[in-house]
Amino acid sequence: MADQKKMVAQITDMEEDFTQWYTDVCTKAELIAYSHIKGFMVIKPYGYALWENMQSLLDGRFKATGVQNVYMPLLIPESLLAKEGELVNGFAPEVAWVTAGGTEPLTERLAIRPTSETVFSDFYKDDVHSYRDLPRLYNQWCSVVRWEKETRPFLRSREFLWQEGHTIHATKEEAEERTQQMLNVYADFLAEDMAIPTIKGQKTEKEKFAGADATYTVEALMHDGRALQSGTSHFFGQKFSKAYGIQFTDRDNQLKYVWQTSWGVTTRMIGAMIMVHGDNRGLVIPPKIAPIQVDIIPIQQKKAGVLEAANRLASALSAFRVKVDDTEKTPGYKFAEQEMRGIPIRIEIGPRDIENGKCVIVRRDNGEKIEADIEDIEGTVKTVLATVQKDMLAKAQAQLDGMTYEARTPEEFRERFDNDKGDGFIKAMWCGDRACEDKIKEEYGVTSRCIPFHQENIAGTCVCCGKPAKKMVYWAKAY
Repeated sequence: MADQKKMVAQITDMEEDFTQWYTDVCTKAELIAYSHIKGFMVIKPYGYALWENMQSLLDGRFKATGVQNVYMPLLIPESLLAKEGELVNGFAPEVAWVTAGGTEPLTERLAIRPTSETVFSDFYKDDVHSYRDLPRLYNQWCSVVRWEKETRPFLRSREFLWQEGHTIHATKEEAEERTQQMLNVYADFLAEDMAIPTIKGQKTEKEKFAGADATYTVEALMHDGRALQSGTSHFFGQKFSKAYGIQFTDRDNQLKYVWQTSWGVTTRMIGAMIMVHGDNRGLVIPPKIAPIQVDIIPIQQKKAGVLEAANRLASALSAFRVKVDDTEKTPGYKFAEQEMRGIPIRIEIGPRDIENGKCVIVRRDNGEKIEADIEDIEGTVKTVLATVQKDMLAKAQAQLDGMTYEARTPEEFRERFDNDKGDGFIKAMWCGDRACEDKIKEEYGVTSRCIPFHQENIAGTCVCCGKPAKKMVYWAKAY
């Protein structure tokens, strides 16, 4: 137990300092390391294995809807980026520029992609000619650079990994349908694979993506009551197709502009997983995305037959991502390490267990110990992992529900947000006036997270100005 206490003591209690707890978990669980380039992080093998599993699951969901993967250039000429004014103005403060090639200055600055609407649009204008070429359902997995002023591991860094889907369609209806479809793909992935429930809705005009006609979002709630935008899907209409000249000959032999969408998620989903599921011992990882699902820890491993029995268990569990911890560390240290790294279950096996044909399964999410027959271990582990996945989603849903409140009056709204802490989602009515949205942000540091698809009539008046309300909005302090 001394080893466990020492290891856990390296993590700040989340109740004491949530920000430091988060950073401690990212570094002590060996997800990241800081580089010597400010704002750029090293994703270590365990952190990258998380991303690989998430990428694989998401990629399968994308391809099931007909999406194909491509890769676009990293650099964007300034003249190309400037063709769509809203986009370039929206990203101008964050764009990093290449101004020389070797020792020769460039005749035109090249932006390191902050997003790729421009290069996709430039490509599509030459690639598409007829309605027979549509739709184009493309996605790329890559990194982007945005020169953020303040950074935090996974949540906000100057370079981050993501996927960006860019589709073009013959009709507005088809493009709008794809926009909603991909938002639902994100919501399903987050719930079913990452055990993170979300609120789906539309961003306000103030909060929508630069250049979009409409932006839709899935919003998650962290353990400290702050919101995290966890995925967005944008309907661009014909803004980019007209700016970049993406036209096609339709069935009626008329030349028309395509309708366009874009959608993306990033490595900030790893941050969401940490802050939704983690505890004061470290990570708690949902089984479906866990790099290691089962950690087998031999007890008294130097005694005859113990390591052999542990390795036989691993062979019986080859259908899962499993490892045997046969290091020279003490069992207590191994337990603490397994818990810090969030491995969903560990299996303890020692001489007495072997004699009885048993082993002990310990769940990371709730600490429950389950005695299991060695002969039936594969079926038992399969059941336990499925239960852990389901229970983690239920716990996160209860957490979200328990930190979602209603405010019917300006006084109730002020009371909830008049402090420096995150207080969860507040459902409140809004008149639709940008001035009220700006005032709320200025006074309380609170932003509109989304106008949910499921509307409720909480009150008849705006929570800010008292005028007749138009929409119910989820508000929150956010990362």
